[in-house]
Amino acid sequence: MRVREGMSETVLTVGPSHTLRAAARLMSKRKVGAAIVIDEEQPGPGILTERDLLDSLGADQDPDQEKVADHLSANLTFAEPEWSLEQAAEAMVRGGFRHLVVVDGGDAVGVLSMRDIVRCWTTAGSTSEMPDRTTAWDTPRRPRPRGPTKRRLKEPLGRVSTP
Repeated sequence: MRVREGMSETVLTVGPSHTLRAAARLMSKRKVGAAIVIDEEQPGPGILTERDLLDSLGADQDPDQEKVADHLSANLTFAEPEWSLEQAAEAMVRGGFRHLVVVDGGDAVGVLSMRDIVRCWTTAGSTSEMPDRTTAWDTPRRPRPRGPTKRRLKEPLGRVSTP
């Protein structure tokens, strides 16, 4: 199956001068994890993802003041519509991201998410055997051990304090 068949052609676009809160509201309303950013001063499209929003909030930045242009994902990888879904998945895993902007002839024509790939593989058949539902999902899990375990961490964990 090709990227063209799995991508979302209707995408959310925002401008570089939108605030992060405005972009987040639009993403939430449309139930999408990424927005394409069109900036006439840039050579190609950018992307703002949920992770970019979380990074900003985690750094205590004000989403009403911060602009989309300052929080775009860096080092974008673009997909071509004729790539296989396997090629797209490999690029995502290698790059550590969950969304690809699909470009055809220099124009953004869609977005492919990891969720899109999983949906395609589970509805149209996959290249690997799917687990038998009666055994894979209905098998009870082993109970987790209670109390201290014999595993030791190589380095001690730091304490996290909450305000």
